[in-house]
Amino acid sequence: MDTFLIALLLIAAGGLQALVTFRAYLLMKILAVSTIIGGCGLGLYNAVNQIFRQVEPFVCSCEWLQIFTFSLKIDAVSAFFLIPVFAISAVAALYSFQYMGDKERSAATAANYFFYALLIISMSLVVCADNLISFALTWELMSISSFFLVIYDFHKQAVRNAGYIYFFFTQAGALFIFAGFGCIYAHTGSFSFDAIAAIPESVKLTAFILILIGCGSKAGIMPFHIWLPYAHPAAPSHISAVMSGVMIKIGIYGIVRFYLLLAPTSVLFGQLIIVLGIVSGILGVVYALGKHDIKRLLAYHSVENIGIILLGLGIGMLGVATGHKTMAAFGFAGGLLHVLNHSIFKSLLFFGAGGLLRQTGTAAIDQLGGLMKRMPFTGRSFLVGSLSISGLPPFNGFISEFLIYYGAFHGLDLQGASFILTNLTILSLALIGGLAAACFTKVVGIVFLGEARSEAAAQASETGSLIIISQLILALFCLLIGIFPEPFVRAAFLASRSIPLLADFDSMQFLPVLSNIARTAALFLILFLLIAGIRKLLYSGKEITQSGTWGCGFTQPTVRMQYTGASYADSMVDFFRPFVRVQKKYSGINTVFPGKTTYSSHVQDTSETGLTLFLVRPILYLLGKLRWMQHGNIQLYIGYIVLAIVVMLIFI
Repeated sequence: MDTFLIALLLIAAGGLQALVTFRAYLLMKILAVSTIIGGCGLGLYNAVNQIFRQVEPFVCSCEWLQIFTFSLKIDAVSAFFLIPVFAISAVAALYSFQYMGDKERSAATAANYFFYALLIISMSLVVCADNLISFALTWELMSISSFFLVIYDFHKQAVRNAGYIYFFFTQAGALFIFAGFGCIYAHTGSFSFDAIAAIPESVKLTAFILILIGCGSKAGIMPFHIWLPYAHPAAPSHISAVMSGVMIKIGIYGIVRFYLLLAPTSVLFGQLIIVLGIVSGILGVVYALGKHDIKRLLAYHSVENIGIILLGLGIGMLGVATGHKTMAAFGFAGGLLHVLNHSIFKSLLFFGAGGLLRQTGTAAIDQLGGLMKRMPFTGRSFLVGSLSISGLPPFNGFISEFLIYYGAFHGLDLQGASFILTNLTILSLALIGGLAAACFTKVVGIVFLGEARSEAAAQASETGSLIIISQLILALFCLLIGIFPEPFVRAAFLASRSIPLLADFDSMQFLPVLSNIARTAALFLILFLLIAGIRKLLYSGKEITQSGTWGCGFTQPTVRMQYTGASYADSMVDFFRPFVRVQKKYSGINTVFPGKTTYSSHVQDTSETGLTLFLVRPILYLLGKLRWMQHGNIQLYIGYIVLAIVVMLIFI
């Protein structure tokens, strides 16, 4: 039996045994976590081996119900996406051992491990599916298993509402994917992937747009992202990490896979992807700036980074359509590498947010503060993730964004709309990076620096050892990829060779440039650490005293005088009106001797507001008018069914 299938069986065994042994809580967690980690490790080894050794693609198929063939195939693209699936899932399983610590909810925890194993298996199968039916079945399995993971705390009304929103969007997205499959099947008469490239160009664009909407809903592309800021805060933090770091990338995989299968020649495909990338990247980070809940803020940063990935893929598609090999290679390699990088630093950030939530009981940024001293490992790990997501050297986010920049600069000789969009890609990447740095300056400054803003923050202490180890593993890889990027960049280029234009592209000639940049960044880091070490050594023998600072005329300063998240980001968010709606409430000072003054601001998601106004309310109004049909008379219900069957038979 192939290593890949053994890995999936091990993961399945870990989930199933949790249901059997849930009464022995500690034993159940030990067996579930160790078995899932073992299966993920075996799957990771197989995926890495598949990419670097470039062995024959793994192929497996079997007849299902004697109706169709369930077929799997692992090529270089599949293997690359399997790396974050197995790697992040393994670390998240380790994190969950201490995070899921409520013995009173033993059965719910066991169910969580079961659906978690099912999610890992389904994500793996989606990226290996080799025909339309296999893709559709495994996609639905992924959606259903992740839904049950989101509603782990189903006794809370907010969690149930988040689950319903996620379920609606994931099923609506699936309908668009199936509609795209219908267009393909209508012209090929087959569920196989092999005949897709032969369909007419006009049909290719229609099918691609339908699949793009469906996969984009899973990936969190604007304006199909609305479920993210609800589902991520509702789910347990390790599940949020896997969903944001890995599962939404399966939507990106669907876009990449069907682009490769359709093999289009028009520049419209790349231009469309770039436009979506610009909108998602800029508005995602602007909305994140205005959020006050740390997990909701991280959810919008997922939208932002999906935008960066789309910018890389769009540059690659433009390069393929125009015959620019270097542009295409670096665009696709940058986009794919950012898939891996984002899975690492976003999971790290969600792990940190989960640790904060576990120790303080709140995810509200303005209720925290001063936690760098009380939770030093979590604080420093979160700082590494913040620098990585901001695209700063010497961390991994910089490497993938540099590849996208490099590809975009090679496209400046294009003409017309492609030239304009290539320039906008470069400007957007710079703007996104700057806003991301500003956003995480806000988060780190308010959450970890300053003084505690609540009693819970003042009493916080460092979280459990396994939670710390999980964060340190990911923080280490953020730094490792930033300083030694060659094998990771090479993996992204090898995966890009699935595109016929890039089959013989020699990426090795460009690696020395990247290596020199990485070494320079590493040298800067070494100098920084050296100076910090010298400073610590010089101050080691000195007595540290405390005294009051200049209070600007205030004799009794309090923690409430510190910056809040809203005040820090207010001017930056206001700049992007009317694309971002900001709702402010200020009681004002209207008397000579004013009483208590209140101020609050809330950033509204324009997409959500528009969807509610122009789609949800009209549908609810229409359904309300049809409520007379629901009267409880079983005879009339049977009559409705018979009438529907007769109408269908007439049309067929």
